[in-house]
Amino acid sequence: MAEFKTKVESAKEWVVEHKLRTVGCFWLGSVTGLMAYNWSRPMKTSVKIIHARVYAQALTLAALAGAAVAEYYDHKSGPHVDRRYAKYQFPIDAYSHKD
Repeated sequence: MAEFKTKVESAKEWVVEHKLRTVGCFWLGSVTGLMAYNWSRPMKTSVKIIHARVYAQALTLAALAGAAVAEYYDHKSGPHVDRRYAKYQFPIDAYSHKD
């Protein structure tokens, strides 16, 4: 019987494989949401933009820290540790200078 993944499982797998893209999307979403939130407040437009950027930057740093922790634990105990980094490793004798 074939094993089917739920939407949550497939989303989790995508996030694990694309951590930095996830952080970038999180940053974009947080800037957009914070701009919408700040737009209703009585401030100058430049101050609204600065506040949204600073808050989004803090949230993004927290997301990067979370991605680093997830990468550490995923690398340490993930089921596919060997094959995940295999595409970035070169064979030892590929660049040997033997005549």
